[in-house]
Amino acid sequence: MSLIAFALPFLFSQSAMNDDTLYSESLRPQFHFTARHWTKRIIEPGQRQEGWINDLNGLIYYEGEWHLFAQRWAKCWLHAVSKDLIHWEELQPAFWEESEGSGVQSGTCVIDYENTSGLGKDKKHPPMVAFWSRFDNHSQCISFSLDKGRTWERYKGNPIFDKPERDPKVFWHKPTKRWVMVMYGDGAYHILTSQNLLKWEPTGNTIPNSFECPDFFEMPADGDPRRTKWVLIQGNGNYSVGSFDGVKFVEDGERHPCDVGPSFYATQSWHNTDTGDGRRIQVAWMRSDKFPGMPFNQQISFPCELSLKSTKQGLRIFREPIKELKKLEGKAVRIPAQTLEAGKSLTLTTAGDLYRIRMEVDIPLGTTLTLNLRGNEVKLTTRTLENGHQPSPVQDKVNHVDILLDRASIECYLNHGELSSTRTCFPRAEGLSMSVEGGSVKVKSLVIIPLKSIWR
Repeated sequence: MSLIAFALPFLFSQSAMNDDTLYSESLRPQFHFTARHWTKRIIEPGQRQEGWINDLNGLIYYEGEWHLFAQRWAKCWLHAVSKDLIHWEELQPAFWEESEGSGVQSGTCVIDYENTSGLGKDKKHPPMVAFWSRFDNHSQCISFSLDKGRTWERYKGNPIFDKPERDPKVFWHKPTKRWVMVMYGDGAYHILTSQNLLKWEPTGNTIPNSFECPDFFEMPADGDPRRTKWVLIQGNGNYSVGSFDGVKFVEDGERHPCDVGPSFYATQSWHNTDTGDGRRIQVAWMRSDKFPGMPFNQQISFPCELSLKSTKQGLRIFREPIKELKKLEGKAVRIPAQTLEAGKSLTLTTAGDLYRIRMEVDIPLGTTLTLNLRGNEVKLTTRTLENGHQPSPVQDKVNHVDILLDRASIECYLNHGELSSTRTCFPRAEGLSMSVEGGSVKVKSLVIIPLKSIWR
């Protein structure tokens, strides 16, 4: 072991003990995951510096822990663990690039329960295997861990193959008893298969017009395990529903956005959750401008549970905040049902920065309900939502609204997840209020819930 490798844990722990401001900085999101600095405090860190976070990769659930891996722009894989998807402990980076500029780009983690790779020592400790691509976009590599991701070893046979692609998504396909890899390259996704995770064979099948960082999984339609569909989500958040036989994916129809907000990118979901409660939980990189004056940069969206539901226009993905959010909820303030007339405003609160707002509304045609959330506006009409982007429609009409407000974000969910919008934005004023233009709005119910910080 090199002297540097030996000294890193000591340096990291000393830095942690000496930094009393960590996680309490003025713009630090309080219930969204952000990266920490370890050895030095850098203001407005850049893409490969401590405190930066971008693409999600390798999300895996294993033995009661949710593992979150993410990019420090191919410098290393950041790593955090949680027991509840709410409170996170950021561990030392999982593994680093082999040499300056070689890169460890986005990829996948799997649990090789049957030790098909031969990387494990016994069945009690199956290897956690991470797939990633070097910066050359040709060399496909493996790192593996035998202690739940706490320490990692590079596979001595790297690269396992050379192919001009990147962002490998790997999973076990039970019906064909093979590992499947979906990789991005040359504007398409390419499908490969393997018996042992080490030797891969191209199927010759591609998914054209694709875009980076694929996420691919099977889901029950309307909660019926006898009626499942495969969902393919691209790095830009667009998804398609279809069928998959282990070698070929056939899309049923058009692609649709998972989220219509301006800050939703490189989305991934946790795999291996069938060993837990089976939920499909999704997060995304909230790509944005820098956090001014802060020793961190970028953030991760709040975890959402995905469901596949039948609508008038076919099967659609619905996104709602995970139920664990209730752990952060304080005492709710219920505002009486009322009709809000045009030209009138209603003050919700004059201070505070962490809130959940839930309401049932009836907005007639030609009327706009505007929420002013610390100087940032969210506009609702009969059918549309505008949250830092062009108005986006629901299929019928807006009735249920759920909003999460953190120090640097507004996330909106309409009609129990039919439409969601993820947006990074900084406060411009104090207080929360709402007003109406063009008519009157029936506010059938309205609850303001203060939220607690996840940082203990």
